[in-house]
Amino acid sequence: MSYVDGFVIAVPTANKEAYRTMAEKTAPIFFDHGALRLMETWEDDVPHGKLTDFHRAVQATAEEAVVFSWIEWPSREARDAGMKAFMDDPRLKEFTDMPFDGARMIFGGFTPLVDMRPG
Repeated sequence: MSYVDGFVIAVPTANKEAYRTMAEKTAPIFFDHGALRLMETWEDDVPHGKLTDFHRAVQATAEEAVVFSWIEWPSREARDAGMKAFMDDPRLKEFTDMPFDGARMIFGGFTPLVDMRPG
């Protein structure tokens, strides 16, 4: 069964293109280490809640957008090995100036509970 890493971060809206560029450059590195799919999504319809919401979760300011991302892996074992290999990959040395505050990133690994497609 597949495995999913999920991420939520706040990215300054002024850094949208820098974030896209970073994501497009890191995706092949993830794929080289076993990832099946990578999805980066930019806030479009993310309401502010009364108790909690995505904005509060990452302490997003008025000048930031919420980014919701995930990486699909073949299995937990493939993810564990792939993420270690990704983090050790020398190509990451190119990414010294990240377009977001990594300290406010929320992330975790998830086992699919329901995986349905039409048809």
